[in-house]
Amino acid sequence: MKQDWTKEAIFYHIYPLGLCNAPQHKTVQEPVSHRLEALTPWLDHIQSLGANSIYLGPVFQSTSHGYDTEDYFQVDQRLGDNETLSRLADRIHERGMHLVLDAVFNHVGREFWAFKDVIAHGECSPYCDWFQNLNFNDHSPLGDPFQYESWQGYYSLVKLNLSHVDVRAHLFDAIAMWMDKFGIDGLRLDAADCIDLSFLSALQEFTKSRQPNFWLMGEVVHGDYRRWVNPNTLASVTNYESYKGLFSSLNDANYHEIAYSLNRQFGAEGIYRDMNLYNFVDNHDVNRVASQLNIQTHLYPLYLLLFTMPGIPSIYYGSEWGIEGKKERGSDISLRPPLDLAALQQKSPHPNLARIIRRLSDIRKQLPALKWGTYQSVHVGDEQLAFIRTESGQTALVVLNSASRPITLEIAAPIQQGTMKDWLNSSEHFQVKDGRIQLNLPPTWGRILTPV
Repeated sequence: MKQDWTKEAIFYHIYPLGLCNAPQHKTVQEPVSHRLEALTPWLDHIQSLGANSIYLGPVFQSTSHGYDTEDYFQVDQRLGDNETLSRLADRIHERGMHLVLDAVFNHVGREFWAFKDVIAHGECSPYCDWFQNLNFNDHSPLGDPFQYESWQGYYSLVKLNLSHVDVRAHLFDAIAMWMDKFGIDGLRLDAADCIDLSFLSALQEFTKSRQPNFWLMGEVVHGDYRRWVNPNTLASVTNYESYKGLFSSLNDANYHEIAYSLNRQFGAEGIYRDMNLYNFVDNHDVNRVASQLNIQTHLYPLYLLLFTMPGIPSIYYGSEWGIEGKKERGSDISLRPPLDLAALQQKSPHPNLARIIRRLSDIRKQLPALKWGTYQSVHVGDEQLAFIRTESGQTALVVLNSASRPITLEIAAPIQQGTMKDWLNSSEHFQVKDGRIQLNLPPTWGRILTPV
């Protein structure tokens, strides 16, 4: 079996319907448009950031936002066809990168062929049992002569009965096709916290039987991650617990918030210390982090923490330039915009941020301690945070300063005597005496130090 590739992963997350400027709603007359081809020029940029894995949001036939699937076997005609995605997948894999697709299995759209059969034939449809809690003694809010379970009250999203043998067979056949035709390396499971664990277990067994190194990561917003991440179900979940603290600790000048989460998750007694969680500062469902931060220079210590904390870092397309975007009147459109790569490379809100992310990626790749080392907090202040990562004899000391002024800080060091080199700031060196190190910290920045 190959080594777990996610231990080395740095993800770049794309919402293709948005980035490729697809129409917001598919029409019957919509021709096949190979918009996915527009992602090819992005591959050089993605690799230049140090990312080696791509998470591609929903790409299969849908009516609007991609999470209302119509057909699991066909690429959305607004993005192209199966050959378009196959060519893109080949280009990604030729570069030695990994590809993960969005898997929307909790629910389908109302245009999903089996649900349309229920609408057409009622109780006589052979697909009635494919959907959760179908009830022909009631009416749906959308005027159907039957009731059904939806996702969180959105009746455009119809919950599948994932315990049904034919539903599982249909979905697993689709996954087999994705693995064979597109060579995908994993799946991000939408609304995984709403999916029955027995389905996740069967999914893991199916994918591992075909590809032992296949990665399953679930979208989990609330709850104890141990329920989903274990040898029987998923390898990882979205780390929403740390997500908020990453930016609110900066806004509130309160590193204690994120420090508490990191210690609770990954410290010596951390409940998730053996998990490789999927970390992010923004994504297609939440405000762009540049719109969340009160002070824009906080983008730099923010990404410094993202790339040095335990787990897998992920960059959401465009946020490497600090673009803004907020939910507006319940709409996610501004979070998922089309972008002009060449224009952003020439002019962007924060032109230095992509260079900094590239530097952080490079350092992370050179220091195994940052990729899978243990976590130990050594200093927590309102605007300063320091922790030690250790792996196989290598130790890294990470120190952050969110203050807008330089700070001098004396903290515990991971060695008793000697010299530590700063990987982040022109290889500056600092002396350790009696287990203590005194550091001058630049404003809204930090240091990554290892013993010489």
